[in-house]
Parts: sequence; C-alpha cells; structure tokens
Amino acid sequence: MLFNQDGKVFVGKRLDQTVEAWQMPQGGIDKGETPREAALRELGEEAGTDKAEVIGEMEDWVTYDLPEHLIGVAFHGKYKGQRQKWFALRFTGQDSDIDLAAHEPEFSEYRWVSLEELPGLIVPFKRETYRAVIAALGQFA
Repeated sequence: MLFNQDGKVFVGKRLDQTVEAWQMPQGGIDKGETPREAALRELGEEAGTDKAEVIGEMEDWVTYDLPEHLIGVAFHGKYKGQRQKWFALRFTGQDSDIDLAAHEPEFSEYRWVSLEELPGLIVPFKRETYRAVIAALGQFA
C-alpha cells in the first residue's frame, strides 16, 4: 500500500483484464527473500520506482479464494487463491519517478485514490481483503 504525501493510495489499471480492474501492487515472494524485500521488489517491478520507505506492516497475513470461474485460469492455473502479507509504504519521490514500463508492464496507467475509493475499484472477490488492509494500514495515510 503506497501512500503519497497527500495520503492517497497508488493503484494501477491491470493490462491483462477484459473488464476495468485496478489494484495495488502485489506479487509473490522469491526463494530466500523476506516479505519486506518482496514488497519493495514488486513495487519496483510494477510501479517502476524504488522511491519508497516502509512505514508499517500488517501483523496478520490475509487470504482470499478465487471465484469458481477463475480457478484453473488465473495465476497460470496453479493456485486457487492467495495468502498475502501487506506493508504500508510512503512514496518519497515525484510522480515522474513512476515508470510503469520500466519492467514487464502489468499496469496501463495509475492514479492516486482515497482510502474510501479503494474497495470500489478492485475486483469484487478481493474487496474484503482490501477492507482488511485498509483497517490495518489506513492509519498511515
């Protein structure tokens, strides 16, 4: 959860969806990597910036299951859902420091949104996860 100086949250519009879908950067943990290291690496890969500092960490892991019609399709067919560890990060750069094309692009565009807007932008099966993340990390906005 990347916060800018105005307390708004970074979301990217996914390239691989047929419906409009926005989300915060997220991703897997590589072998030998801590969750914190993975969060910073994924931010670099998905938002194209390393201009951030960790300011908070969600104590618990959160999970979600894919809806039935996506099982075997999403995540290259390997998983039925995800278990996630979330961090709050403060963006220390300028918008010009964000480069969605710096790596293999996952987002076509980005914007900064309020905490209130965030659950309404995510696909429905992730909304409870986002509400839990907001409850745990929203204080850092």
